Amino acid sequence: MTERLDNKTAIVTGGSRGIGRAIALELARLGARVAINYRSGSNEADKVVEELKALGTDAMAVQADISKKDEARGLVKQVEDQWGQVDVLVNNAGITRDRTLKKLTDDDWEDVINTNLNSVYYTVSAAMPGMMERKFGRIINISSFVGQAGNFGQTNYSASKGGIIAFTKSAAQEVARYNVTVNAIAPGFTLTEMLAKVPDEIQQKILDKIPMRRFGQPEEIARAVVFLAADGDYITGQQINVNGGVYM
Repeated sequence: MTERLDNKTAIVTGGSRGIGRAIALELARLGARVAINYRSGSNEADKVVEELKALGTDAMAVQADISKKDEARGLVKQVEDQWGQVDVLVNNAGITRDRTLKKLTDDDWEDVINTNLNSVYYTVSAAMPGMMERKFGRIINISSFVGQAGNFGQTNYSASKGGIIAFTKSAAQEVARYNVTVNAIAPGFTLTEMLAKVPDEIQQKILDKIPMRRFGQPEEIARAVVFLAADGDYITGQQINVNGGVYM
């Protein structure tokens, strides 16, 4: 039986759609108060907040561009000011700017690194002191199999996601004695808006490489997250692969 998360407060970055929305809903089903972060698209975020509240928990949406340190840390502070604490931090927000290295621009590189990797440092460094003081915290960073295996045309994305894995391992060692765990989830190709933009013929080529011959569902990633949040008391510094076998 999965433990409940009643009286726990969670932040999910990039929580207004896709994997982030699924994670927020799963956390709410276990009783957590959930703050979803979004950069743009307040209508989507407001709809998710309504869904969360319909599950009987408290919820709010916080606008912040987490690629910017002041806004990322301000997100954590706003939730702490509102609800007193952050118990579960899910760093889910991410973007792609796919080009071969030959064509990659400095902006393509910096936008992805700032949003996907630097944001993890900003939010964790803000939430960690309170977690350490209370002797409880669950930090879950969403990486990708691309950070493990690499992928053509995604040097910036793979660097950001591989960096998340390395960050996770080091941070976990530093905070373990405070009963704060830090883990990473590495999804494979998952049915989100990002994947939907890929042409059908390319999607078929991707499917041919996946042993399970299907894409992942956002809910499957979300269930791995809530397992770590609710039941992963003795799991830290790990990467859990939810990828249909595309990388083993």
